Amino acid sequence: MSDDVLIETERLCKQYDTGAGPVPVLRDVNVTVRRGEFVAVMGPSGSGKTTFMNILGCLDLPTSGRYVLDGRDVGTLDGDALAQLRNAVIGFVFQGYNLLPRATLVDNVALPLLYAGVTHAERARRAEELLGKMGLSGYGHYAPNQVSGGQQQRVAIARAMINNPRLILADEPTGNLDTTTSYEIMKLLAQLNTDGITIVLVTHEPDIAAYAKRLIRFVDGRLTHDGIVSRHAIEEMAT
Repeated sequence: MSDDVLIETERLCKQYDTGAGPVPVLRDVNVTVRRGEFVAVMGPSGSGKTTFMNILGCLDLPTSGRYVLDGRDVGTLDGDALAQLRNAVIGFVFQGYNLLPRATLVDNVALPLLYAGVTHAERARRAEELLGKMGLSGYGHYAPNQVSGGQQQRVAIARAMINNPRLILADEPTGNLDTTTSYEIMKLLAQLNTDGITIVLVTHEPDIAAYAKRLIRFVDGRLTHDGIVSRHAIEEMAT
């Protein structure tokens, strides 16, 4: 794998065993993502895109095949090594924000630094700095339920950025937001990509996918499209 490749999957397969027999979810998926790319992932419900993202995020393991992240063969790592790789390389942004309801915004942002052993004072300083970059200066002492959905998603993005990740995995990050706020969040992600962060984004919305530079689509667990983003391609993927 060359130095500019961040993600590489080879013949990636995932199946779940049920009482009725094995259910395939991903079938022979071969994907290479280079550093600095912005990739949108689309596909109908049940197509395997969320399972694919979970595997990319080291939250799930493939049944077979190979996944290399930032030069590390994920299949050779134990649980502790996987957690360390995940915390060092990946920032996660979810549709439901996944903020701790009883923690302040600054403590939510700083949470990954707690696992990294950073001192309390340094955690607070870095979290406040990132909140400021997200347009939330002075909001650090607020609880999540005291701010809007768009502001909560900005907090989630700040949390994803706190460890200076090389990759952001965003799963329907605008799914709970109105159109104007969705565009604000996507402009923020686009700027992070311009700054050099690799982004892989799951969405079912054509207008959101249009912010990416590359589009891939899953159907029935198979990769059916992989190409440069265009309005025509996005509209086809959404149908």
